[in-house]
Amino acid sequence: MDEIVRQAMAKWPNVPHCHGWLALDARGAFRMRDEAAQAANAAGDVIRHPALLSFIHRNYSPDEHGAWYFQNGPQRVYVELEATPYIARTTPMGTFITHDGEPMPRVDAAWITQDGRLVLQGGARTAMVDDRDLAECAAMLCIDGTPADEDALLAWLERRQGELQIDIGGRQIPVRPLRSGELGAQFGFDPHPAHRPAATFNAVPPAPACPAS
Repeated sequence: MDEIVRQAMAKWPNVPHCHGWLALDARGAFRMRDEAAQAANAAGDVIRHPALLSFIHRNYSPDEHGAWYFQNGPQRVYVELEATPYIARTTPMGTFITHDGEPMPRVDAAWITQDGRLVLQGGARTAMVDDRDLAECAAMLCIDGTPADEDALLAWLERRQGELQIDIGGRQIPVRPLRSGELGAQFGFDPHPAHRPAATFNAVPPAPACPAS
């Protein structure tokens, strides 16, 4: 967390939290959701400003209930998660980075959803793989030691016969099945903090973000 943010929290300790205004989509883009977007249940506008994105990334963390938020100065802006708290992309070296540009910690567990979405866990980070990189990831998969083509993977998803593994850096990691609706429960995060009881939050719009230059 930025020192300027810590100072703002100490100076203004009682600023209401806000929720519903910020989302992280399944491709790792933060989106601003104004009142019109929230009313229409729309995705919102992608945030593209590099300094603002860097500011969000540095001050992004979970609360004690597993709800993720961006600490915008003295104000917590809770984040609606379309998938997982982090989104992973492949690199040319066969490793992964997360949506904040940081290397994915050493992957020690993997899952696949019923619709073929990969979820990785490394250290404290849980990350669904961006769907644009699934073709590259498919080349890393094998079933009982045999490379898994599309037909074999579809058959495994239907019948779950054999051991599915992913090769990451020469390590064969078992891939377990997981239903997409169980992501939050499996990994201990709240994907929709805006759905908590109204008394828990104050539905106010976020204060203007002031990223450090």
